[in-house]
Amino acid sequence: MTRRVLPGFRLSLGITLVYAAIIIMLPLAALIFKAASLGPSDYWRIVSSERAVASYMVTVGSALIATLFNLVFGLALAWVLVRYRFPGRRIIDALVDLPFALPTAVAGISLTTLFAANGWFGAALSEIGIKVAYTPLGIMIAMAFTSLPFIVRTVQPVLEELDPALEEAGQTLGAGDWSIFGRVVLPLLTPALLAGTSLAFARSLGEFGAIIFIAGNQPFETEITALLAFIRLEEYEYPAAAAIASVMLLAAFLMLAVTNFLQARALRYTVKG
Repeated sequence: MTRRVLPGFRLSLGITLVYAAIIIMLPLAALIFKAASLGPSDYWRIVSSERAVASYMVTVGSALIATLFNLVFGLALAWVLVRYRFPGRRIIDALVDLPFALPTAVAGISLTTLFAANGWFGAALSEIGIKVAYTPLGIMIAMAFTSLPFIVRTVQPVLEELDPALEEAGQTLGAGDWSIFGRVVLPLLTPALLAGTSLAFARSLGEFGAIIFIAGNQPFETEITALLAFIRLEEYEYPAAAAIASVMLLAAFLMLAVTNFLQARALRYTVKG
């Protein structure tokens, strides 16, 4: 008799599938069916309207810039937390998870208070001609704040498990610090970086509570797609809201597919290397 590694596999698998069907597949199916209730012409008219396209550009553009910032800053922060010991390190490490614990609406109000024209940071920035609150820059800051932990917490465990002997071998061969990082460390971190970046980008695309308070929500300027879908819901235009949301859903699926492909290639490259 073959002993199964996981006791109750059929039961646990059944519970998992039921949970996934109710929590994940059912809302997605409802969204798709509601959007499909529109005819092709009506669907295209809604998702390609000037206001909708402007919201896509604001959302995707801000999310891209916020993710690129977090890619650099998150990697640097994870590196410092893993490789160095200094007073207050545990506090900083705990603060990384603050966006997970803090309600997004509270984060949005806090950021607006800090970066408003009379806020602690906003007043100083206003003196040099930089306005943050109620501008696309405020949207980027809100997105960066809420999505930073995804990159840090994805890269940090890989850095902790990285064998120092690999870097020491590079030093023995006469390679410089940047050469060792680019040729030895970075390839090993690439799969984790891709995973963290995709999660951060997806979180930025779907962020709502932290953005609406600091964005100003001006159509064609600072209106994100999630807010536009919410407005359509308030107007009882449920098919229109579903159509707009389906565009972001499709973008998320495409992004995950591309990320999984790049991760697979990075893993094969690492194994061959």
